[in-house]
Amino acid sequence: MPENKRTASRALGGIVGLVGLSAAAGVLVTAAVTPAIAVSGLAASSAITIFDNMPSYLQPDKLMLPTTLMAGDQVLTKFYDQNRSPVTFDQINPVMYDAVLSSEDPRYYQHGGVDLIGTTRALLSNAAGGETQGGSSISQQYVKNVLVQRCERSARATDAVEATDTTPAIPAMTRDEALQKCALEAIQADGVEGYQRKLQEMRYAVQLEKQYTKDEILLGYLNIANFGGVTYGIDAAAKRYFNVSAADLNIGQAAVLAGMVQNPNRFRIDLPDGSIVDGDGVAYNKQPDGSIDDVDQGTIQALYTLRDNGEITQEQLVAAADGYSETKGRQLYVLSRMEDDGKITHEQFVQYALEPITPNISSTSQGCAVSGAPYFCQLVVATILSDPAFGTEPDDRVQALRQDGLTIQTTLDLRMQDAAQNAMNEIVPASDDRLKLGSTALSIEAKTGRVLAVAQNTRFPEDPTQSENDPSYSSIVFAGNSEIGGSIGFSAGSTFKLFTLVDWLEKGHSLNEQLNGRLQPVPNMKNSCTGPWVNTTRYQIQNFDDNPGYYGTPLRFTKESLNTGYLAMAAQLDLCDIANVAKKMGVGTTGNGKPITMENANEIIGSDNVSPLDMAGAFATVANGGSHCQPKLIDKVTDSDGAERPIPDRKCEPVLTPEIASTAAYALQGVMASGGTGATANPQDGTPLLGKTGTHEAHETWMIESSTNVTTAVWVGNWDGGQETLFRKYANGYQLSDMRYAVARQVQSAADEFYGGDRFPDPAQNLLRVQLRDVPNVVGRSLDDAQSALRNAGFGVTVGEPVDAEFGGDRVAAQNPSGQAPVGATITISPGNGLGGTVPDVTGQNVNTARAAMLNAGYGNVAIGNCKKEGSAPPEGQVTSQNPAGNTPANKNTTVVFDVVAKDCPS
Repeated sequence: MPENKRTASRALGGIVGLVGLSAAAGVLVTAAVTPAIAVSGLAASSAITIFDNMPSYLQPDKLMLPTTLMAGDQVLTKFYDQNRSPVTFDQINPVMYDAVLSSEDPRYYQHGGVDLIGTTRALLSNAAGGETQGGSSISQQYVKNVLVQRCERSARATDAVEATDTTPAIPAMTRDEALQKCALEAIQADGVEGYQRKLQEMRYAVQLEKQYTKDEILLGYLNIANFGGVTYGIDAAAKRYFNVSAADLNIGQAAVLAGMVQNPNRFRIDLPDGSIVDGDGVAYNKQPDGSIDDVDQGTIQALYTLRDNGEITQEQLVAAADGYSETKGRQLYVLSRMEDDGKITHEQFVQYALEPITPNISSTSQGCAVSGAPYFCQLVVATILSDPAFGTEPDDRVQALRQDGLTIQTTLDLRMQDAAQNAMNEIVPASDDRLKLGSTALSIEAKTGRVLAVAQNTRFPEDPTQSENDPSYSSIVFAGNSEIGGSIGFSAGSTFKLFTLVDWLEKGHSLNEQLNGRLQPVPNMKNSCTGPWVNTTRYQIQNFDDNPGYYGTPLRFTKESLNTGYLAMAAQLDLCDIANVAKKMGVGTTGNGKPITMENANEIIGSDNVSPLDMAGAFATVANGGSHCQPKLIDKVTDSDGAERPIPDRKCEPVLTPEIASTAAYALQGVMASGGTGATANPQDGTPLLGKTGTHEAHETWMIESSTNVTTAVWVGNWDGGQETLFRKYANGYQLSDMRYAVARQVQSAADEFYGGDRFPDPAQNLLRVQLRDVPNVVGRSLDDAQSALRNAGFGVTVGEPVDAEFGGDRVAAQNPSGQAPVGATITISPGNGLGGTVPDVTGQNVNTARAAMLNAGYGNVAIGNCKKEGSAPPEGQVTSQNPAGNTPANKNTTVVFDVVAKDCPS
């Protein structure tokens, strides 16, 4: 655009640049310099001094390159500030070199870095107030791009600075704004600063040509130059705009791209609605619409000249001018310069002048939204932006992600990812009008911690407004936490019982101990870290489905997930120790980063919000024989030269003994067996599995299961912290509360197919033992007293039917067992019925005396059994034996039968 007014300082700056350039190049340009010196009176020697004092050495930095996330041998996605694919000199079609040199620097191979003729013409025109001209050689343009990239590499977001008495306020600057500032300073600076910048470019360009060959500089320029938006370098531009490599560009395409370097965003052809908008909001340079109205006048004139010369028809003129008019005009200029330089024939000029610009746009999408696993991708990105392996400062880590050209080999297994996402899509809807329904399914390799898949029911937004307006979109990674993924986790429910189970075993308790798991006020509990938890209100924690509980073993409590059973276990432990078990198994903090302290009984059954990824790692610890592997997302990182870089530090270390792990696995296998709460999530493919279900207050549900090789965790619930029940609500043919089973079954089935699984090691026999304890003798004591004594000794009690005893009422007449019994066993106590007694021993007595003795003892029913005649017997007969025998207990209604001898026996 012409400038009607120029200041004296601007003119002076142009003269300084011109004179300095002449001296530096060692070429006399008296014809150009004399008028400028006459105007300013500035000595040429001063300009030379300015030039000589400028830095002369410029070492081009590594090009900014996209960072690529890989899943196996497939590209998952890319991240970049500049989309670029560098090529070698022979990977570019020579017509591209012809096009850019003819239009930008026709004397490139003749000058020494600065085209004095072009620069003189441009500076004098600018100083005189004519149309602003560039005059930069390819070497100078390369220098400018190198400096811009260097600035952009060091661009950092800044905080706002408040004004003081001596300094003005400085507004905050985002990283994007800092990048834009670099570009503007390099391209749009004018006046004295502009000419000084131009002079510095010349100084660098002259020195650059002493270090590199012409071909190296030309290649460097084409690899670094911007071609609109985030497209940088000739190969990326060829692929972006024409879907061909730089080696396959034709003359017309090369002319379009060569024309773009002058003003890349103005001449873009990937914006079908127009790359230029005038002051009235009218867009230009659009895709063809069958009209010539939008074509710029220069293009029209060139085409009309061809028509007037009879080289094209009116119809051809309209067709050629239709669409991308500004770019077409620029292409025609490049083609004409190529024809003038003898690089193309006139026939070729006409051919490509007539040929309409026809883009074949290829996608340059980047980011997680375009990947096949967006939520896994987000966890990787969050790791890169937070882990010191990628830089000590936040901006360094952003640079690693967007500029360093890293190749990051992730742990993602696309087979597992497809299986998980397909299951999720089939079973859990992306949204539900009744609640903020969320779900995640993830799998990790138990022996390494490698995350194999992360699926989610929601869609990942390409821009934040999607999640604001559509509940089926969410950028929160439900599997993660507040540090990676933006989630604060979810209440673990009964999956958290794992840590009480492990602590129970570590304290030497057996899976077969008997405990009172009946519904009762929650017992007080020890916590050596924060102080004891005391149930001051004697409140009760209920079991699922109003189960009243029972006397049972931890083995059964685990299989059936009995809350009251686990509360009874925890009452014999230390809550602080349970918290420490969770910590060493990878669940030391809640989803929002707060330490898990187990300060109340509710935490035993999973009231804390935890990360599904952390919980999967904890169960994998049991499956892996007690060795905990921190979840791992990245296998390998290489830079643009193929050299390996450090990866985030993730360790595998033993945290449980093999005996504890195998015994815990033994208990957890019951969950997946028939009658266990997780049985419906078992794919029944023959692979041994352990697992645990979890439900928190009907609005959070979990299913975690594992083979010896792969652990799968599934969560379904209210993702926003809501408390809408998942029961008695249905979608896709499933009750919301049961979706976890179906998803987990399908995902684990795929894991079993691809990774298999072995038999879990046998449990430690000493942790399965049945412990014996002396049973207090409570016979004769009141029922209440007897029950209290037995329970205090660690036994369960049941009251049986009354038994024969001399006394009745509430006194214990019998107990079973007595002596010794397994710890926690149920002892049956029976009250007396008042009908019991001891039969007197009347053997040898005469029958009458014997009858009287029985009657006195309360036995009124007496009968004669066998009678034997004997002459020496007493007349009334003599008792020789009795049944029941003497001194034995018998009910007083029992008939006592005498065998006798008598002189005469009844016939």
